[in-house]
Amino acid sequence: MSFTLDRIENKIEFFEAYDLKTLETKIDAQIENNKALLLDVFSISHQVVFDPNAGKMLYSAVVHFKVKK
Repeated sequence: MSFTLDRIENKIEFFEAYDLKTLETKIDAQIENNKALLLDVFSISHQVVFDPNAGKMLYSAVVHFKVKK
């Protein structure tokens, strides 16, 4: 039986919340988790749209993590 480890070089994660504070908290928590994988934030993009079902704004973000060099 062989055991191999592959290092994650890139990781893209998606987040959404109905307020900016919650979105920021989710992203910050995942940044801390990814530090254990030696990943840093490479880029962040975000959007806001109106959710007619909930009657409020929906904030979303895409965070691209890359290996530390």
